[in-house]
Amino acid sequence: MAKQDRAIRTRQTILSAAAKVFENCGYQAATITEILSEAHVTKGALYFHFQSKEELAQGVLSEQDQHLTVPDRPCKTQEIVDAILLHAHRLQTDPMVRAGVRLSLDQQAHDLDRSGPFRNWGEVLRTLLEKAQAQGELLPHIQPQETSDVLVGSFAGVQAMSQALTSYEDLAERVGSLLRHLLPNVVLASVLASVDLTPSRGARVFNELTAPQAPQVPTPAPRTRTPARTA
Repeated sequence: MAKQDRAIRTRQTILSAAAKVFENCGYQAATITEILSEAHVTKGALYFHFQSKEELAQGVLSEQDQHLTVPDRPCKTQEIVDAILLHAHRLQTDPMVRAGVRLSLDQQAHDLDRSGPFRNWGEVLRTLLEKAQAQGELLPHIQPQETSDVLVGSFAGVQAMSQALTSYEDLAERVGSLLRHLLPNVVLASVLASVDLTPSRGARVFNELTAPQAPQVPTPAPRTRTPARTA
């Protein structure tokens, strides 16, 4: 078990180093040598987990998919908003997510399949839109697949603009503005009125997901009273 745990930690160390190099240099300019230097591992350790730079990049890209789940809400539109604002928060705070997004938008990465994050992100939003539609939260003309594509594409553009202008400092505000412009054309006004679109929402959802769970205290069994003896 200790050997397996060590291998898992080594793999994560390599991925984190690769993410930093890919974020700073892009896919084309990044080298295995730089990743080894950043990770402080041997070449043998790296190649044990990843056979090539492409496999490293795919590993970084797939890390985005580990963070797309949000807590269940009675209002599915709120779940959609939470998923989008949580992703914005992770872009601001998680180098692995930033590296994955840079790779997915890197048009110089000719030999890298960059479609996975777009497909997976679109699938998450499509599923949530279908649930919202089933609950009567959406306008009659909405087609979930089409709307999810619009949301994913719009988010990609807004995050790229935020990265270029402020290094993501204003991303939550920009994404909030995007949702305030798009959602009235998707969601019933009566539903949207109760949805929280504030920029701090993503951080609060993140804290909700990562807060330590309080231990469950077992409920003591009810005590049975011994009937009083009668003379």
